[in-house]
Amino acid sequence: MSAENDKQSPRLMNFLIVDDQDNMRRSVRAMLKLINYGKELFEAPNGREAWKLLTTNEAKKIDFIIADYAMPFMKGTELLSRIRSHKKLRDIPFLMITAEANKEVVAEAAEHDVDAYLTKPFVTASLEHKIDELLAKAHNPDPLTLYLLQARDLEEQGDISGAIEEVKKASSANPRSSRPFRELGRLMLKTNDMPNALKCFQKAIEINRLDVTSYHYLGQIFYRSGEIDKATGYFAQAMEISPRHSDRAIKFARLLAKKGNSMEMEKVLRLILKNNESDSDIQEEIAELAMDQGLFVLAIKCYRTILKDQSDNLHINKMLGIALQKNGAYNEAVLYLEKAGSKFGEDLDLLLSLAQAFLAMNMLIRADKWASIAHRLYPDNREAKKILDKCL
Repeated sequence: MSAENDKQSPRLMNFLIVDDQDNMRRSVRAMLKLINYGKELFEAPNGREAWKLLTTNEAKKIDFIIADYAMPFMKGTELLSRIRSHKKLRDIPFLMITAEANKEVVAEAAEHDVDAYLTKPFVTASLEHKIDELLAKAHNPDPLTLYLLQARDLEEQGDISGAIEEVKKASSANPRSSRPFRELGRLMLKTNDMPNALKCFQKAIEINRLDVTSYHYLGQIFYRSGEIDKATGYFAQAMEISPRHSDRAIKFARLLAKKGNSMEMEKVLRLILKNNESDSDIQEEIAELAMDQGLFVLAIKCYRTILKDQSDNLHINKMLGIALQKNGAYNEAVLYLEKAGSKFGEDLDLLLSLAQAFLAMNMLIRADKWASIAHRLYPDNREAKKILDKCL
């Protein structure tokens, strides 16, 4: 490495260690101290806290990040994706730590432009070697990287044609890399050149069968052109390589729903849930999609999970009540629906679900009460009138 007074020396850099395991953070900290790397060492227990530190405390300028792949709240690749999208942070060297370098991890690492990754367990010498190697690449980028950086700058200046030319130079500099073709395809899409964009993404996956992003773009292209079967095929391949990518998986599930393939769609949604058990936003999105497709058991599972941490969320109480009513669990449904009624007293779906649940339980007076409110507020609603007729 460079001399001690070199500004780029790891001895003068601020390091951020991100891992949900305390002992792992302590271990990495001890290794860095042993090799005298890091002017200051900062820690975060997950990607969410790391992102907060990076964006809200500019006094703590971070020069190098060492982050675990699998963490709650926000995993390493999501943190990296945010960093790469942030102009002030995007060039920070990022070393990913992973328990195993399997196909999925390698694919995600490539997709999010991970600078390097290190497999657990590792020793101090391995960490030092990776840091030195990564910094050497950052300080002396190869031609492919230089052309891609120039393309990025030109694109941000609005010069798409100039950016395209630089990416073409990158592909010539390293024809074995799928990344230039992926970038070229993305830029072609910006110019609405769909045929050439298609060719570029197909070339990218020909070079690298794990290029998940290119499969995703191919799925989007065929979806836009109305070729749903081909779109579904590409989304399925992306899911097979990297099932953790929730937004891509949900788009795939919506495609399956459009094709009327509820059974396969449910499998995809359950796979997403398995990988996002603590994300209430994803749970709610899946529940809404499940409700639309009549998958009430799955919707109930999602809403129950959300309520474990948000018991006073009246919207979720209402939706759980409606899902339970539609699934025939009337006694339990009315408990959640009546609780939500304090806020959604004029909500037609809630009123009808209450009326239908009480009617199914043969509690006609209470069914009549809720159907009457619905009929008064929405006099043209046929379902409310039908329930009232049955209560006579």
